[in-house]
Amino acid sequence: MPEKIHNNLSNKKRKRTFGFLARKRTKSGRKILARRRRKGRKRLAV
Repeated sequence: MPEKIHNNLSNKKRKRTFGFLARKRTKSGRKILARRRRKGRKRLAV
């Protein structure tokens, strides 16, 4: 059986890097959020 490949990022690091507030902080992050809103994503960020 193949081994599961899983992400070893801690949740704190994950939130700090890809979280909603991290996206809001930068101009490019806000662009990402706007793009995801336009696409109709249920979850905008982690």
